[in-house]
Amino acid sequence: MDKLTAEQRSLNMSKIHSKDTKIELTLRSALFRAGFRFRKNDSRYLGTPDIVLPRYNAVIFLNGCFWHGHKNCRLFRLPKSNTEYWEKKISRNIERDKKISETYIKHLCRVGVVWECSLGGSGKARKQKTASLVEEISRWLEEEPEELYKEF
Repeated sequence: MDKLTAEQRSLNMSKIHSKDTKIELTLRSALFRAGFRFRKNDSRYLGTPDIVLPRYNAVIFLNGCFWHGHKNCRLFRLPKSNTEYWEKKISRNIERDKKISETYIKHLCRVGVVWECSLGGSGKARKQKTASLVEEISRWLEEEPEELYKEF
């Protein structure tokens, strides 16, 4: 049973955006400060990656833990109402993400997935997490493309 009315739920859902989310803005500005140049939300690429790094033949997807079904994550919990709908929706998202990643890998393109929980927190904690994440992404991009798929 949903605790919110239909109008309240609709208002909450309308505030969820797919582009320029807080974690996207945080990561993009940190990557830019680190010297990386990229395209953002480029619809010419399969799955419209959040960050495209053509120089490194790499794409990065920033996945919300709820919407993309991040396993064993504190931010992912199926709603108690309309469970069947949410199970189907999230499993479709997981399948789509998997197919998109496999297509990129088949074409020898690197795929990075940054989970929302890896940039969680606020203030100093978020800055430190972001800095270490950018360092990890930098190492992944600068080394030989042995690891075509990486989750952060």
